[in-house]
Amino acid sequence: MAVHDIAYVELYAKNKSSAVEHFVSTLGFTQVADCVQPDRSSALLRQNEVQIVVTSGPGVWSFLDEHGDGIADIALTCDDVGATRDAALAAGAVLNRPVRDHPVVSGFGGVTHTLLPLAEKAARPEGRNWVATPGGAQRPTGRIEKIDHVAVCLEGGSLDHYADFYNDAFGMARYSSEYVALGGQAMDSIVVRSDSGNVICTLVAPVPGKDPGQLDAFLERNCGPGVQHLAFLVDDIIPAVGAFRDRGAAFLSTPDSYYDVLAERVSDLPAEVAELRAAQVLVDRDEWGHLLQVFTRSSCERNTLFHELIQRRGSRGFGSANIRALYEAVERDRLTAG
Repeated sequence: MAVHDIAYVELYAKNKSSAVEHFVSTLGFTQVADCVQPDRSSALLRQNEVQIVVTSGPGVWSFLDEHGDGIADIALTCDDVGATRDAALAAGAVLNRPVRDHPVVSGFGGVTHTLLPLAEKAARPEGRNWVATPGGAQRPTGRIEKIDHVAVCLEGGSLDHYADFYNDAFGMARYSSEYVALGGQAMDSIVVRSDSGNVICTLVAPVPGKDPGQLDAFLERNCGPGVQHLAFLVDDIIPAVGAFRDRGAAFLSTPDSYYDVLAERVSDLPAEVAELRAAQVLVDRDEWGHLLQVFTRSSCERNTLFHELIQRRGSRGFGSANIRALYEAVERDRLTAG
């Protein structure tokens, strides 16, 4: 009942053209196909191993009315689709209307998981009449290589429940955990990962009894749990940030004080501190190597989804210090916007 890969993620958007334009013009994706159905229309975007479906129309209005623009489906490839479906149902999932012969099970909030056989990782999502985009490369390359992980915001007190659910339903074991306190606020996180290492979810939740903060604000805007951000793996983050900035991407800022002590905290990177400061890239390290991260501002009307660029120089973790820095950066942005 193990899952192996993320075949694609599907974003529901009120304005499909605007959402597609953001991924294509700002993040370097290529539209490779389009599909029109009676109650919705979809665009298929690709960049190296990443597939994103952007969908809008009356058939998805109920999701959009409740949650706003956001990830509605994370399609997973499985070594045994039937066994994974049964395990998910036994763990408490609900079986939704299948796509062709592929089961769709509930995950968290309004987000579902379409279960696919391994052979369909790079295939177009089935059950739709895709029409290839004229002149578009079917295997486009770019700076983004794959989805490193999916960050999921959950309600306070539910973290253990969902960590157990993803283990029992999909064979995704607990990998690490982190507690972050900022003033009167606090958040917990648990990382769950498939045995293949290709499906990773960072589950985050506010700590009950603490002051409300950014996670509480997300849950209010999203009307419950949802995907907070997608983390895209890149090979070289500093030029990637420069390229995406030139394309119009807006990134969260990091105070100078973070970089003032960076050379002491990560002592083998002193020559790069100036470049990292200019790019506003966060750095951490674990026993295996370095982790470099930067986060975009949300382009969604309700501020319900943003993205991360991540480079791993051997690191297998998620950056304990960076988790705090991200929380602080999002909190600053939230208070400034408010």
